[in-house]
Amino acid sequence: MNRGVDHLVLSVNDLDQARATYAKLGFTTTPRAAHPFGTGNSLVQLQGNFLELLAIIDESKISTPAAGQFSFGGFNRTFLADREGMSMLVFEGHDAQGDKKEFAEKGLETYDVFDFERQATLPDGNSVTVGFSLAFVTEPTAPETAFFTCQQHAPEYFWKPEYQTHENGALSVSEVVMVAEDRSRLAHLLGNMQNVEAAKASDGSLRVATARGDVSLLSPERFTDRFQAPAPRSTGPHFAAFRISVRDIAHVASLLACNKVAHRHLDDSIVIDATEVFGVLLEFAQAD
Repeated sequence: MNRGVDHLVLSVNDLDQARATYAKLGFTTTPRAAHPFGTGNSLVQLQGNFLELLAIIDESKISTPAAGQFSFGGFNRTFLADREGMSMLVFEGHDAQGDKKEFAEKGLETYDVFDFERQATLPDGNSVTVGFSLAFVTEPTAPETAFFTCQQHAPEYFWKPEYQTHENGALSVSEVVMVAEDRSRLAHLLGNMQNVEAAKASDGSLRVATARGDVSLLSPERFTDRFQAPAPRSTGPHFAAFRISVRDIAHVASLLACNKVAHRHLDDSIVIDATEVFGVLLEFAQAD
């Protein structure tokens, strides 16, 4: 199965500050929401996938997982103790139990499916319950990363046109970039979460084409060559950048300049360095 990119988990220390920064970038953010396991979020809904700005809001609700369980709150708390940045990559899911079974049969490190509900605020101010089932996968050689599929149980309450409309003309996450010296284990993981035929290797890189967006694995040197900047993290496999496709790249440049957001022009794209956006480089690119 070829699973599209569902969303990116962007871990931050201050959720309100992150929302304000993403607003300056031209994104519409959803109202704050709280999880029952100690984290809180605000989303940037795009066309078919989204960004999740995530922070720890109540450490007392983060529990120690039993054997075979994965602690979403605990993982992100540990991540944030070291740095801000992109902590998790999420693929679309329609059957979390089936995903877990498939991943385990392919030799990936899996956990019990995690089911939860939370309250979401609609554009009209009303509150509704949304539910999710998550099937987690991790790779021991990449402890700063985690992956899962996300099955939504009330999508009619989740996706809203008012939240999917952005001043910067953002359309979707079109690429996620990871950096690793040794890409073999991550290539194995991604190949088995996707369709192995979707992976294309070249010198110093590997690209996996999903049903919605690509995932690229680069060496640190290839990352620097491409973005003219060092990777946000110098050691250990990690999520380093993501690309947002937009309707009009010239409009994005004008908006960023008007809002006094530091940015760089790079060939046919615009780059916001990781130091400006909570530990992960953001690239805007013209949609095809």
